[in-house]
Amino acid sequence: MTQVSTTFLILAGVMALLDWFAVARESAVLEYVSKPLTTGALLATAVALDVSHDGPWAWRVAALAFCILGDVFLMVPRDAFIPGLASFAVGQVLFTVSFLSDDASTSRFAVGALVAVPVAVLLARRFVGAIRRAGRGELVVPVIVYMMVITVMAVSSVASGSALAIAGALLFMLSDSLIAESRFVKVRGWQPVAIMVTYHAALVGLTLALV
Repeated sequence: MTQVSTTFLILAGVMALLDWFAVARESAVLEYVSKPLTTGALLATAVALDVSHDGPWAWRVAALAFCILGDVFLMVPRDAFIPGLASFAVGQVLFTVSFLSDDASTSRFAVGALVAVPVAVLLARRFVGAIRRAGRGELVVPVIVYMMVITVMAVSSVASGSALAIAGALLFMLSDSLIAESRFVKVRGWQPVAIMVTYHAALVGLTLALV
């Protein structure tokens, strides 16, 4: 870690706390500022890290950039769920490429698949069933595709052998599962803050896994 990257990481932490407060208080103006700035500060952290600027690093930085785009789409007043989902899907693909291009192991990939795929199938059945019952069939294919993409990302993180990458990927899956649960199954008061806490923790893990 360099002094610059540490500064950006601290900034990300401050912005994340402000975002959690904004979500808890339903302060749209504060969220519009703090949410993208949190991810932006983590992107700056990744750029400033004293690591080799090789392929895995470049793919990870690009993934974080698409996460910022997804942040913006999902928080705007109009319903931009599909563009947000697409932005994060591209980000998941880029994270996957980053993991697989960095000394990934086939055996670890297989172990990850054995654990992640059954869980993803169970979640997909729950969410797709809720979507269909709500009469929103147009969302079935995009949601299934996204779940496939993020599952491959999680499995690829296991293949990379990085504990921070694995933690980040699993937290990302948890955060997205909470989003799907709140959107399609049942809204609970604690979900909005939990979604952001797990999401930001996921991005921190995925960023610092570069070190």
